[in-house]
Amino acid sequence: MKKIKLALATLIGVTFLFSCNNAQGPVGGNEQHSMKKVVQQPDGSIALHVKKADSYRNKKNPSTNTAEWNVVISKSGRFDVWLSSVTTDTTDLGYDNKVLLNINNNVLNIHPAVNKVVKNDPEVAYPYLRADSFMGVMYIQDTGLYLVQVISDKILPEEVQDEIFEKTKLLSITLTPAVVR
Repeated sequence: MKKIKLALATLIGVTFLFSCNNAQGPVGGNEQHSMKKVVQQPDGSIALHVKKADSYRNKKNPSTNTAEWNVVISKSGRFDVWLSSVTTDTTDLGYDNKVLLNINNNVLNIHPAVNKVVKNDPEVAYPYLRADSFMGVMYIQDTGLYLVQVISDKILPEEVQDEIFEKTKLLSITLTPAVVR
């Protein structure tokens, strides 16, 4: 009877030991994505390119497509937030839903409209143009590591980033230090 109890205890112990070691998941799996960080530039700006984000796509409900970045904020303060789109129509970007930006539960939620058109952006190939939309102003109080999340139907996953798309796709989000007027 003691041998059975000892064997059972050993089996439970070994099972527990292996389950704890595997809880972190496979080495080299999604760790690579979660380890990438976007660092704030010396001028205080932060550029978040969709191509460099961890992105999630829902084919049945594209309004929940998401791009996420880990961002290191070294200079806190008030930021002007701009959304850049690649489009063939600068009069109507064609966003079906509002774009949501979430930084540490600070949220901007807008339906993008064209504020600026950039014709010769090296990241944008003919016949497309870059259209910039002002999202608003966001205050980031503390320095440190932040998870930044954007939700939009115009976020395309990395594997289709370079394919031809219908009319518009979200290119990037840029935060620039706000100028006090």
